[in-house]
Amino acid sequence: MTINTLKRHMRESVKSLGRNGWMTFASISAVTVTLLLVGVFLVIMFNMNHFAKNIEDDVEIRVYIDLTATEKDKQALRAKIDAIPEVKEIQYSSKENELKNLIKSFGEEGSSFRLFEQDNPLSDVYVVKTVKPTDTMKVAKQIETFKFAHKVKYGQGEVEKLFKTLKIARNIGLGLIIGLLFTAMFLISNTIKITIFARRREIEIMRLVGATNGFIRWPFFLEGLWLGVIGAVVPVVSLSFVYYNIYEFVKPRLAVPFMQLLPFNPFMWQISAVLLLLGACIGVWGSMMSVRKFLKV
Repeated sequence: MTINTLKRHMRESVKSLGRNGWMTFASISAVTVTLLLVGVFLVIMFNMNHFAKNIEDDVEIRVYIDLTATEKDKQALRAKIDAIPEVKEIQYSSKENELKNLIKSFGEEGSSFRLFEQDNPLSDVYVVKTVKPTDTMKVAKQIETFKFAHKVKYGQGEVEKLFKTLKIARNIGLGLIIGLLFTAMFLISNTIKITIFARRREIEIMRLVGATNGFIRWPFFLEGLWLGVIGAVVPVVSLSFVYYNIYEFVKPRLAVPFMQLLPFNPFMWQISAVLLLLGACIGVWGSMMSVRKFLKV
């Protein structure tokens, strides 16, 4: 295809949008409404997944070292823990540091624990994180068998429920997104099909006078592209504006680290790109599927 032919197809596709004003409006409206719903749901689900990941990353194993362990014993225990393939990192917390944290956690009431500063009854601790949070239970059970690991805590019982709940929530969210995307494709493509069907005579006449299939397809291909992209503009602008204001309002008011929203940049740029690409692909696909049935006269 030459540059001039491509320019001609582009001019025809743009003119066609104007000539078929009401059908164009209906198609763009369908794209806009559907992609707005898809966009809102994507923003919610990605942020929920972000919260879930932050909660999972906060899960840790606390290994209380036996009070009788020597420095050599502590190093040997650390080496054994570090040798476990699922272990990501190990941090050492001395019993002095544990007492300071305990006093700090109780606030004003914690001053009574200062009596133990001279004779600290607490244990030194190894704080262990796994590569995958779901490996926490497995690694904890393995560490429990090690010598000088006096006690191993990881929120047993609660952690299992947490991971199960997060898994169910993610599966439900993924299913809803896939269902909504298929619904969007069905609604948008069928609206575009109605637009093409209303112009079936135009396609048949072009076919009868000798126009090739490619020559007929290109204007409709480009028209579907414009419909999809234009229809995605309103959801992109609306979601970006609303999310930016929500993010700026919520960010300074949320003190809990794992409940922070995803940063506007680059998150909304990524969502915008997805919506534009989705609109373009569905527009083109709907046009191509509709034109194909009229190419045989």
